[in-house]
Amino acid sequence: MNIIVNGQTMQIEDSLNRVDKLLHSFNLQVKTVVVELNRQILTREYHETTALRDGDRIEIVHFVGGG
Repeated sequence: MNIIVNGQTMQIEDSLNRVDKLLHSFNLQVKTVVVELNRQILTREYHETTALRDGDRIEIVHFVGGG
């Protein structure tokens, strides 16, 4: 399946068919990211139930702590 992540086209395995699985494949924790799927903010509670489809556009913002 082909999706666009942060402006880059990616081909992903069919097993990465949900937002939570995609985040896990990038080693990102749900608590430190904001996900936008097809220009809609996707709250954490929907990561496990939202399916990815060919052509989806995903923006992931990862927060990093520090001082």
